[in-house]
Amino acid sequence: MKVQQQILLINNSKMNKVFFIIATGCLMAVNALGQKDTTKTQAIDITSSFKPVLRNAIKINFSGSQLASDTSRPSLGYTIPSQNLFYAYQPITLRPLALVQDTNLYLGSRNYLKAGVGTYNSPYVAVGFSFGDGKKSLVNLTGSYIAAKGKDIVFQDYGILNVKGTGSYFTPKNEVYGAAAVSLNNYYLYGYDHSVYTYQKSEIRQQFQDIIISGGFRNTISNSMGVNYNPNLQLSFFTNKDKLSETSIVIEAPVEKKLNDELSIHLTGKGDFTNYATKGYIPNNYSFANNVIQLTPAFVYKNGQLNIHAGVTPTWTNGVFAWLPDVHAEVKLQDKVFLVQAGWVGRYIKNTFRNLSAINPYLETFLQQKNTKEVEYYGGIKATVGKHFNFNAKASWISYRDFVIFINDTARDNKSFLISHEATANNIRVHGDVSYINQDKFTVTAGVTFNGYTGFKVNDKAWHTIPMEFTGSMRWWAFERLMLKGDLYFYNGGNYITKANVSKPLSGGTDLSAGAEYKINKQFSAWLNFNNILNDKYERWHNYEVYGLNIAAGVLINF
Repeated sequence: MKVQQQILLINNSKMNKVFFIIATGCLMAVNALGQKDTTKTQAIDITSSFKPVLRNAIKINFSGSQLASDTSRPSLGYTIPSQNLFYAYQPITLRPLALVQDTNLYLGSRNYLKAGVGTYNSPYVAVGFSFGDGKKSLVNLTGSYIAAKGKDIVFQDYGILNVKGTGSYFTPKNEVYGAAAVSLNNYYLYGYDHSVYTYQKSEIRQQFQDIIISGGFRNTISNSMGVNYNPNLQLSFFTNKDKLSETSIVIEAPVEKKLNDELSIHLTGKGDFTNYATKGYIPNNYSFANNVIQLTPAFVYKNGQLNIHAGVTPTWTNGVFAWLPDVHAEVKLQDKVFLVQAGWVGRYIKNTFRNLSAINPYLETFLQQKNTKEVEYYGGIKATVGKHFNFNAKASWISYRDFVIFINDTARDNKSFLISHEATANNIRVHGDVSYINQDKFTVTAGVTFNGYTGFKVNDKAWHTIPMEFTGSMRWWAFERLMLKGDLYFYNGGNYITKANVSKPLSGGTDLSAGAEYKINKQFSAWLNFNNILNDKYERWHNYEVYGLNIAAGVLINF
């Protein structure tokens, strides 16, 4: 028993020593932690089977509601312009004139032949040929011939031949163009008393020959400077066989500078030089020049509602200087519906034999030329009613200097006309026209002009002028292949002077024409014309009756 107690005491003593050692070690460890050495890197290794995982982000979904429908009807305001695609011919007396050159390219029926024949032994032929693509070059050749022989009056004949060629060459920015034309017109001075006078046909022939050569150069695309130009030149050689010759040179150089989209400056220099000489005139021949030089500077302002052209034209006419006004404006009171126009403009009308014979081909050779100065004050309105109706009304006060009057040569046989000049004269002119245009299917136009001449001092009356004239025209494509047409020309005659120096009025006249054209196929068409249906043999010029009822028919071939 004592032995076991001793052993137990010994074991307890050993355990106390072990416990003391462990406690001392713990205290030393705690003390070591409190005095950590920062010079050494501390690391802890953790070994674990746990793996951290990031959770997927939740996507936000929007659930949009359906938009409410708009039940209101939008107001789409727009205006369709009038379908002015078909332009009617203007009725004229049975004396065809050469057509004015169209500056637009002609690329329609490029080759054609129109031929026919009519009463009064009237052959008619017109041909046209066109070459080029219209992009790099273009050449047009045209020709026409018409003639007639009267039945009621001896030598009531005429013949007109016209041949013309035009051409253009295009560069990327410019166009070089030119033209040449030859006209040969035969008229006869048959307006004499055939019971008193006897003439051979060659003695009363008026044979006009006119040769024209022209050319120019213009830009087709605006350049970086905003300058547009079109210098051009025209030469004409006009003769009345065995009676006179007249040579003219016209030089023109228009320039336009755009300052902005609305304002531009225009400047044109023009020189018109003519030399006139008689042939075989008894007792002596006459020769003189007739020259006109002009400058036309102007400012032009255009916007959607207002157009203003403000300029002045200094002019030298045979050495005499004059200022001519060049001011006109248009104001739109309602877009594309109603327009007011007004102006104060002036010009010189050059009274060469070539220009006056185009009005009256029965002129006597004259020994001087005076140009007419014309200054006009005008005002008017233009309007479009609906989609198809258009009308225009204009009133003018016109003053003249050296106004031209045509007078019968009463001192001799009364067959030709002399020229008289009024130093000053005035005219109150009123003009109105209306049209109904339904695309190119149906067109009706009508116009009326009144002239009231006053202030004459040299002549008692305005001989051979027209106080009132009315024109009307209709074109109707009744079917796809059939076109019907009609023309009406009516005028009140002026006055003329007799051999007894007595004034008498001309009776005026009415000229009604109708016709039709039927397309057989793409190449062939047939045409028929009735001229002067009322058989009114009126006298536009005293002693010169026009033809009565006449009919012409023929074919048109396009190829």
